[in-house]
Amino acid sequence: MNRRRFSALVLATPALWLARPALAREPEIYQNGGIAIDGSDPVGYFTTGGPVPGDDVTVDYKGATWRFAEQASADAFAANPTAYAPAFGGYCAFAASRGYLAPTIPEAWTIHEGTLYLNANLRARELWLEDIPGNIAKGEANWPGILG
Repeated sequence: MNRRRFSALVLATPALWLARPALAREPEIYQNGGIAIDGSDPVGYFTTGGPVPGDDVTVDYKGATWRFAEQASADAFAANPTAYAPAFGGYCAFAASRGYLAPTIPEAWTIHEGTLYLNANLRARELWLEDIPGNIAKGEANWPGILG
């Protein structure tokens, strides 16, 4: 190896250390296998006061398939998805308030001032409920930067 090649290699090495593969951005909507929010009907939280399993009625929105228990729910969602889609893309609202992403379960939910919030588990929901306005403000400050 001559001096010129050696010098070029030495000068290129720091650039190689700094080069990292680009990390894939997380989907805007929490989904598993392309199905949003574990297949729960988002409209059901508002109309029945709790989670309702979705069925074969679907609507595609923001890169995910949303399931609905009935056509009327799908139609309501399609007409105004922002009224029914959960905040923070259906990821855990408490986790978003802390600056990271976490999946959710249908049973850990809250509707606050007309917006649906989901949480990773019932303990996260308890922590979320301790300061909903503060947690919303923190989550909104972190969102969407935490998607990657």
